[in-house]
Amino acid sequence: MTRRSFCSLVPAVLTAVTAPPPVVIPISLVLDRKAKLTPEVKQAFWSSLWPQAVANFASGGIRLECKNATGEVGRPPGREPIVSGLNPASLNIVLTGTIPMEWDSGRSISGMTMRYRGQHMCMISLYRAHGHLIPLVSVNTCVHEILHAVMLDIFEQNPQGAAGAGREFRIDYLATRLWLFGDGSAIRDSAPIYLERLHADALPWITAASGH
Repeated sequence: MTRRSFCSLVPAVLTAVTAPPPVVIPISLVLDRKAKLTPEVKQAFWSSLWPQAVANFASGGIRLECKNATGEVGRPPGREPIVSGLNPASLNIVLTGTIPMEWDSGRSISGMTMRYRGQHMCMISLYRAHGHLIPLVSVNTCVHEILHAVMLDIFEQNPQGAAGAGREFRIDYLATRLWLFGDGSAIRDSAPIYLERLHADALPWITAASGH
């Protein structure tokens, strides 16, 4: 090995030694079997939208540990939607056609994040979701919704007016820094708190399933 070759390896070795291990977020990708999704819409998600989100988080030191599942988004009239197939120990990304009217409130939104009966859920409307378009204004739908969970917004009521707009801008700002600069420092700081709360919410489900 030449001296030049050796010197070129030093920065990479130092980075590997000093870089902290990635924060791991368990993700369950739940495909709504009732959704009437075209092959083109599903292909766009799997080939572009989701890989972009995974790569963005990885660049910021956050690994999305994904498992695929199927479920249903039931829409009984006059009642809250019924979502099945969720994993209480994961952040569930439910892939459907459109957000149910009871949660969408006529806004034609591309995604939403909430605690559904104690389980953590992002719901993505694949007909309205998109990748990164404009920094600070229109970012990857999956990145945006996952950040609402990891940055702990999922544990609060949605604020209205200026407070709500401010919260949305904060999420888009963090998504933009992740997208353009690979900066996930604030996200990594919040992630351990989120994971602790996720595990606390999952414990009753796990205990019930074990029969204890």
